Amino acid sequence: MQFAIVHEMPGTPGRIRLRALRPFSRRQGELLEQRLEALGGVGGVRITPRTGSVLFWYADAATRQSVCLLLCGADAPARNEGSAAVVLAAQPEQNVGLSLLNYFVLRPLLPLVIRVGLTVFRAIPYVARGIATVFRGRLGIEALDGAAILVSLLRRDFRTARTTMFLLGLGEVLEAWTRQRSLASLTESLSLKVGQVWVLRDGAEIAITMDAVRVGDVVVVRDGGAIPVDGVVVDGEAMVNQASMTGEPLAVRRAPGAAVFAGTVVEEGVLHVRASRVGDETRLQQIARFIDESEALKAGIQGRYERLADMAVPFTFLLAAAVWMVTRNPLRASSVLLVDYSCALRLATPLAVLAAMREAVQNNVLIKGGRYIEALAEADTVVFDKTGTLTRALPRIERVVPVEGNRRDEILRLAACLEEHFPHPVARAVVRQAELEGLKHEEEHTEVQYVVAHGIASLWRGRQVLIGSRHFVEGDSGVDLSPLQTEIDALVAEGFSLLYLAEGGRLAGVLGIADPLREESASVIRALHEEGIDHIVMLTGDDRRTAAAVAGALGIDEFRAQVLPADKAAIVRQLGAAGRKVMMIGDGLNDSPALSAASVGISLRDGADLAQEVANVVLLDSGLASLLLARRLARSALARIHSNFWITMLMNSLFLGGGLLGLLTPGRSALLHNATTLGIAVRAMRPLLPAAGSAGQLRDA
Repeated sequence: MQFAIVHEMPGTPGRIRLRALRPFSRRQGELLEQRLEALGGVGGVRITPRTGSVLFWYADAATRQSVCLLLCGADAPARNEGSAAVVLAAQPEQNVGLSLLNYFVLRPLLPLVIRVGLTVFRAIPYVARGIATVFRGRLGIEALDGAAILVSLLRRDFRTARTTMFLLGLGEVLEAWTRQRSLASLTESLSLKVGQVWVLRDGAEIAITMDAVRVGDVVVVRDGGAIPVDGVVVDGEAMVNQASMTGEPLAVRRAPGAAVFAGTVVEEGVLHVRASRVGDETRLQQIARFIDESEALKAGIQGRYERLADMAVPFTFLLAAAVWMVTRNPLRASSVLLVDYSCALRLATPLAVLAAMREAVQNNVLIKGGRYIEALAEADTVVFDKTGTLTRALPRIERVVPVEGNRRDEILRLAACLEEHFPHPVARAVVRQAELEGLKHEEEHTEVQYVVAHGIASLWRGRQVLIGSRHFVEGDSGVDLSPLQTEIDALVAEGFSLLYLAEGGRLAGVLGIADPLREESASVIRALHEEGIDHIVMLTGDDRRTAAAVAGALGIDEFRAQVLPADKAAIVRQLGAAGRKVMMIGDGLNDSPALSAASVGISLRDGADLAQEVANVVLLDSGLASLLLARRLARSALARIHSNFWITMLMNSLFLGGGLLGLLTPGRSALLHNATTLGIAVRAMRPLLPAAGSAGQLRDA
């Protein structure tokens, strides 16, 4: 097998990444890794058989040369056990300009004999692939291409064969170029971004930046947090969502001794993880896995058109055979073979999907697969979570009301001490207010337990402390709120969201949170109505009076108050069961079940890690205006796919009719058909063209 140099950072030490031109087996990868690690001067090796990736660190130029020699098969042992007589190749540069230069300028200068020989040589892979597909029992596009080229060669029509292969190759180059650029953008957007990491130093938890984490550090990760390093669990137990790494939807138990990976998310529990790999390298395998899955998540329309394309191939062969039997004219029969519907259908639809995904990334929207483009375009119902989505991601603590006998500062200090371990916007607001007031605190509580959509429980100075919603503190824990009932009613009437703090089974205080609406919320909801969304729902855990005020201010059709996470998911499922195509937008841990239940789940970049992992679309600029852009972009892509289909059907029907009537020679049929296919492909990639300006048009629409 061959390897291409993908990226290199020269130096002493240096780093180089290679990629096999085709994947290899796990066993081959293990053998290759053993041989590389056995070389002196190799500081580390990471091999991913599924993607064909080989990454290694080298001490100096001599080590680099040794590795390259081994990969090139110069080392005899490398040839054993089926592992690898491999050839190191330069990174292939597929360039449309060079293809055109070679075909129109350089090739005509060659002698006729050489041109014919090159044509026959280049035709061999096409014909071989066609024959192979037939032997595998599949009559697909490869068989049709191979047959068309073979017929041209047998008729000694080398110009037609060259033209056909040139246009097919040019289409492949354009498709590869689009995919490469699209996936590069997706990879960059998926890089793990963690601002603050908790590590154990001298027996105490301290917060440091991600850049400061080193191999050997013990990182503490709690409910809802993304694991920022590759490592081994040394303490604690948790259920970890590894969907981003393995694709499995259910969380798995992780206990001391188990390996965990960067980007996976702790759903429940606490883990102490000793870091074995830190920085960008921990994310590479996950990104490669995600990218493969992104391409696999085809839109339903893409699958339908590809099936139509496959179905058209046998009919093309039958029609060509019928023409030959009736006319006994091989010229007309080959004209039929050289015109088919499948090329453009198979090429244009995935190109349009990839182009739309890349255009979305350029405009700060990450769409995790083609099927979600279709879901965005066809949604007729939008469900919003309120806190952090319709409201700003930075709520403020406006009031702190203590029960008589407690001090205001102590209430805020204890609340911040509990909330600082969790990434929810409300938790950050509490911590931020304590910092603004200069309230320092010691970690005097025991391990904190986060109850999704309810609150936090812990022990502080030997007594149980609770902080959270009313139904958590009063309903679930039986705490009497009557000591502050008057103040609570007044705060609710003013539109504040409330956090309740209880200590030792008694109410200690209440925190009033100002949750200002996003400036764009009303205009986005109005625009969604104008664009055909006929039902907009808001879900919130707030009091009914607060929810009604927000819904009225924003023009929301329906709201549900004091909703639990399971209720959110159930509501989304009910809407889906009623025949609605639901778009769910949320940013918190408690929104994750509903995001999973929707036709398309959407999260904000500053939302909880778990919400971003579960969501199918992430708004990278954390503004709701991007939601409109994403929907318009998806509808534009779907319209482009539909129109490409009808253009393909119309043009190729005309060319087919011309061939049947003898108006078009095989050469002209091939030229017109492949030129049309190329034009459809370019039209599918229109958002990527410099003069397209589609994003601006979509934004202004």
